[in-house]
Amino acid sequence: MKFTINIDEKIQENELIINASEYDDQIKNIENFISNLDNEIYGYKDKYTIKLCLNDIFCFTTEDNHIVAILEKEKYFVKKRLYTIEETLNDSFLKINQSTIVNVKKIKRFNASFSGTLMVELENGYKDFVSRRQLKKVKEIIGRGI
Repeated sequence: MKFTINIDEKIQENELIINASEYDDQIKNIENFISNLDNEIYGYKDKYTIKLCLNDIFCFTTEDNHIVAILEKEKYFVKKRLYTIEETLNDSFLKINQSTIVNVKKIKRFNASFSGTLMVELENGYKDFVSRRQLKKVKEIIGRGI
C-alpha cells in the first residue's frame, strides 16, 4: 500500500482521500477508524469524566434507566441514548436486544438452550440474552465467523 501525506496550511478542514482498485477489508478498517474519531463517547463515574476507547468497551446496556458502558472491570455511565450510541458505532458492535449492544470482538461464547433462547457471554463474564428480533442478525454474524 502506498501512503502519502500532504500538509497545506491553507486547507480549512482535514480530508482523507483513498484511491483503490477495490473496496477490501483494509479500506473498511481505515473507514471505521476514521469514522470513530468524530464519534467520541465519554463515560462518567463519581466526579470523573473519561474518554472511552471503543476497543476497551465490552458492551453498552441499561441499568436503572441509565446507559452504562461496561469495560473489563469497570462501569461508566454514558449521557447518550442507546439508539444514538448504536448509530455512531462501527461493525464491531451488535445490538442483541432492546437494551444491550455488545462488542463482537469481546464475545467469548454463545449458549443455546432447548427452548430456543440464545445467550451471549462476553470475555469479562457479562451474560445477556439475544432477543427474537435480533436473532437472525446474530446468527448471520456467527455464520461469518465473528
